[in-house]
Amino acid sequence: MRQRLGRFARKTLSFSKSLPMHEIAIRLFLHQYNLNCSPQ
Repeated sequence: MRQRLGRFARKTLSFSKSLPMHEIAIRLFLHQYNLNCSPQ
């Protein structure tokens, strides 16, 4: 997950300015990840 979500890799790039936006970005990433990884 860390390689795919830059918010955890570096503190200077791809960071959220507020906690709610950080949580929204994580939820959006997990939603997309689960859609792509689920068996069809």
